[in-house]
Amino acid sequence: MPTVEVIRRDLEHLLGMQLPEDTERLNEILAYVKSEIKGLDEEEIRIELKDSNRADLWSVEGLARALRGYLGLETGLKEYKVESSSGVEVYVNPKLKDIRPYIGCAIIKGVNLTDDAIRQLMRFQDKMDQTVGRNRRRTSIGLYEFDLVKPPLRFTVAKPKEVSFVPLDFDDKLTLEEILEKHPKGVEYGHIIRRFPVWPIFMDSEDQVLSFPPIINSNDLGRITEETKNVLVEVTGTSYKAVLDTLINMTVSLADRGGRIYSAEIHYPYSEPADDVTPKLDAETVCLDVSYIQRFIGLELSTSEIVSLLEKARFGVAEYSESRISVQVPCYRMDILHPIDIVEDIAIAYDYNRIPDEWPNLPTIGELSSETEFRNLIRELMVGLGFQEVLTYIMTNPETLFARMNIEPSRVVELANPKIATMTCLRNWLLPSLMEFLSHNVHVSYPQRIFEVGYCVLHDETRENMTRDVEKLACVNIHSNANFTEVKAQLDALLSNLGLKYELEETRHGSFIEGRVGKIILEGKEAGIIGEIHPQVLQNWRLENPASAFEISVDEMRRVKHSE
Repeated sequence: MPTVEVIRRDLEHLLGMQLPEDTERLNEILAYVKSEIKGLDEEEIRIELKDSNRADLWSVEGLARALRGYLGLETGLKEYKVESSSGVEVYVNPKLKDIRPYIGCAIIKGVNLTDDAIRQLMRFQDKMDQTVGRNRRRTSIGLYEFDLVKPPLRFTVAKPKEVSFVPLDFDDKLTLEEILEKHPKGVEYGHIIRRFPVWPIFMDSEDQVLSFPPIINSNDLGRITEETKNVLVEVTGTSYKAVLDTLINMTVSLADRGGRIYSAEIHYPYSEPADDVTPKLDAETVCLDVSYIQRFIGLELSTSEIVSLLEKARFGVAEYSESRISVQVPCYRMDILHPIDIVEDIAIAYDYNRIPDEWPNLPTIGELSSETEFRNLIRELMVGLGFQEVLTYIMTNPETLFARMNIEPSRVVELANPKIATMTCLRNWLLPSLMEFLSHNVHVSYPQRIFEVGYCVLHDETRENMTRDVEKLACVNIHSNANFTEVKAQLDALLSNLGLKYELEETRHGSFIEGRVGKIILEGKEAGIIGEIHPQVLQNWRLENPASAFEISVDEMRRVKHSE
């Protein structure tokens, strides 16, 4: 869970009240924002947040904003007005499309910055960069002295040795390439952009460098001090939504320091997104039925009580009737994904401790499900037949599933952004996982007999998530005399002990030797396959001994067993 450090006097200043000295009373207050004290001294409070989805609470301004509502100091939706007269335009270079395509900007004027406030802002910036920003790969934040900036601005590219400037905390000019080699932030984050021929650069109309995203700001324009009154906030990244969400959180935090918000116009050269105006601070409206709220909280709250609790949780109420409420969700609440999230906040505002205890009207006798008992029986029988159980990853790759198994590719569930080349999709059958396991254990003496009971994932257009989990059993014999007769005898023993009758039907399959492979039929329905592994498959996996195997649906075996 995220832990944030806040300066006590700064939090008290934003709250407009003194906080209790003892931990117990302080925890009672922090419980409203699902947090508790991790450490406490005269100057700082270390707070552990139990909800990792609320990025707005990672800043002292966000904590104060939420707590002022729960403590009754300021209730209802906090609205942030965006002025459109800043005159700031940002032009994006088309070469950034495959490097770091998105940018969002805001100008906050009249900010009251103290040393405490600057320290807190830097902590919040770093927390956002590390978490939402995925260590700056996804998003990174820059803050600038706006009075020194000359619009219009350019988010463009430069060659590694083409541009030089004085980076933050340095005294001498360095080229972009030198920054990656000599500056601590360049060493830490240089891998994000090093592979590209040109690198991102943020400049104004007079070619002054504001920053080298996502590495470091300029020491001249990118340093915020107590004298700073007007701040330019910039967020760049590879995710459009993450850029806008991060910009919102930084903008409202500065606005809570007394600033007025002004927008910037972003000019994109791509078809998507179109030209944009940032930041976007409009509240979203969600309609809730009063009965829905009452049912989930378990209290007969009146509409007026619910409205009061919503305002205490810093939501707005556009309109309401006896049966329905239109709730305005603050722009910074990115964690609100479903009406139930709002209901949870209503319950927190009411106080969980005030909700009467109710014993669940459910049978609570603990026992294994019939599915688990059947699965355990299969495992016990396979062990009794001389097999050793293995557990392999459900994630794999098309080469393992198809190319090495000597079959044509078929549709699988693929990952949109895989991080490892060997794990790019979910398996649709088990046998390749066992063959891969054997290929890593050629140093072990033979015979080897292994099995696995595990899940595979298939496409299913009838399901809500378009996929269906299927449970399967697969086993492999590998030794000098492995053959069809051996594996068929093992299948006979397994199904006989389960009380199931089956038939074999001749078939063809690229993973098995033709004439020594068959479909497993249970009650007229295909349930699996059995045979001797094809020599090409053995060669693909660098296995030197013959192998025989079968794979069968546990779901089908269970269905037939329970239908008897």
